[in-house]
Amino acid sequence: MILSILLMVLDHRFHQTETLRSTLTVLTYPIQFLAEVPSDIGRWVSDALQSRSDLQTRNKQLLHDNLKLRAELQQTAALQAENERLRDLLGSAYKIGNRVLVAELSAMDLDPFRQQVVINKGSRSGVYEGQAVLDAHAVMGQVTHVSPFTSTVLLITDVEHSLPVQVLRNGLRTIAVGSGRINRLELPYLPNNADIRSEDLLVTSGLGGKFPPGYPVARIIEVKRQPGKPFATVVAQPLAQLDRTREVLLVWEISVPPQFPDQEETPAANPQRPVENEAAAP
Repeated sequence: MILSILLMVLDHRFHQTETLRSTLTVLTYPIQFLAEVPSDIGRWVSDALQSRSDLQTRNKQLLHDNLKLRAELQQTAALQAENERLRDLLGSAYKIGNRVLVAELSAMDLDPFRQQVVINKGSRSGVYEGQAVLDAHAVMGQVTHVSPFTSTVLLITDVEHSLPVQVLRNGLRTIAVGSGRINRLELPYLPNNADIRSEDLLVTSGLGGKFPPGYPVARIIEVKRQPGKPFATVVAQPLAQLDRTREVLLVWEISVPPQFPDQEETPAANPQRPVENEAAAP
């Protein structure tokens, strides 16, 4: 004990044992290393297993978060697209200037020989038979059947639909008839000498009492004049996106306001708009 005290005093005051300490540390390092090997191995194994478990848990969480974020991103993209469509519709309504109602497509008709859709607005919203239906670009069709909560819309390309139109360039009036194809209208009542060309814009003429005048309908894509035949072959392409539109506009003319029941706040069907036959002679 006296020797230990003496060595500590010498080391503290005169630093005489530094060389001895260094030498002893080098000599005892292998023994210290071997003594710490089991503890180091146990710590490494524990860290390795814990890291693998943590990585697996974190990987699962990241996969879950990634899937959730991708789903939210899809919803965001859908909402953004819907926003753009609604803005287009509102812009179209502003240009129209009439009283309008936005509706959504809820079903397609199952009849393969008819081109019609079902919308989620009916007589409780003031929808009536024969009412004009548009999308953000042009005329889509007209309402043919109304129930309290839904309505059936006959598209302008249906073979039983005909629409009085006029050429915007010169005011020439005629009838656009559905061909049964979603991207094709026919104008069968134009004589060979009619002043009509490709790229002419067709708009509603207002005749027939169904569609207010001035709504865009289609653009001429083909004109064939055959000698010896009284009428030219004229084909037009609808401007409405009939196969892609999700939201539509139901239009009331300013001069024909919808009827509202006294007991409810929602509009009722307009009984003053009878169903007429659009397939009248031009």
